[in-house]
Amino acid sequence: MTRVLTIVGARPQFVKAAPVSVALRAAHLTEILVHTGQHYDPAMSERFFDELDMRAPDHHLGVGSGPHGAQTAEMLRRIEPVLTHERPDWVMVYGDTNSTLAGALCAAKLCIPVAHVEAGLRSRNRAMPEEINRIVTDRVSSLLFAPTAGAAEILRAEGMAQETIVRTGDVMFDAMRMFSGKAAQRSDVLSRLALEQKSYLLATVHRAENTDDHERLGAIIQGLDDIARDLKVVLPAHPRTRKAVAAAGLACARVTMIDPVGYLDMAQLIRNSRLVATDSGGLQKEAYFHRVPCVTLRAETEWTELVAAGWNEIVPPRAPASVAGAIRAALRRALPAAAPAFYGSGHAAEIIAAKLTTCPRKSTS
Repeated sequence: MTRVLTIVGARPQFVKAAPVSVALRAAHLTEILVHTGQHYDPAMSERFFDELDMRAPDHHLGVGSGPHGAQTAEMLRRIEPVLTHERPDWVMVYGDTNSTLAGALCAAKLCIPVAHVEAGLRSRNRAMPEEINRIVTDRVSSLLFAPTAGAAEILRAEGMAQETIVRTGDVMFDAMRMFSGKAAQRSDVLSRLALEQKSYLLATVHRAENTDDHERLGAIIQGLDDIARDLKVVLPAHPRTRKAVAAAGLACARVTMIDPVGYLDMAQLIRNSRLVATDSGGLQKEAYFHRVPCVTLRAETEWTELVAAGWNEIVPPRAPASVAGAIRAALRRALPAAAPAFYGSGHAAEIIAAKLTTCPRKSTS
């Protein structure tokens, strides 16, 4: 029986892995689940496993946070004996975090083939650690699961062999379809926060390029505080964001800053918001899945099709006035008439499982 060792470490990866784990079981594949511990706060980890009906990891490495080099090195050190012990047929990694890179590198060095979910995404900004992680992971992978036509084309343009590229659709869309009903039934986040449908803006800020730069962070936080004069702003705050806001001495009294929420609460917050303002890659798509417009607080995005279709606008956070002005303009605009099926039909996980079932084990050496 084919053995697939899945490596996750951060909140978006838990969401992506949930529907794939179901599909692997349905295809009679054995999955060994490894959690690096990159996100270790219960609000960022255990809660997601519970809400997404995921079993406890077979291996929890407890790496924790730290500088990129130290964190990635520690992951490599702890993953290697797990791979040596488990001897999987495939190592599967998701997205673009340090957990992704460490898992892919360790497997490649041990000549275990790598399957990369969300392959082919590019921001064209190599100052982003995530961009380096994506590029290197794609280069050492034997199967490249591309979520969109654009991602598949990027891989072909970079010279990746056609037989390694599989356009799957997006597993986050699978997760939305799988759990949206549960979120509507079980989440009481709107009543807890006294929110009415379409009466608030949902914001998130977590990327180091924003949280570690006081000028960019100030532009975002003060811009959101200005918006909150007229429209309630709800900001589930990543631990890094809270520290950075305090360290920068930023005042945001009008913004409703709350602790991180689980997947079900976040799904409800996105679905019922008027607009999402974020620097998260995943949230840009989740907003689209729920047909909510988005403002991306960065200079670029991997999800360029959403910008072209008018569902997303790129707003580099240079000054509070530019951030607030772009958000107000987006709030005034009518929603696009079309919502193309960029991300497949909601069966990406089944396509992935079927490919792992039929594809022969092929070493990367």
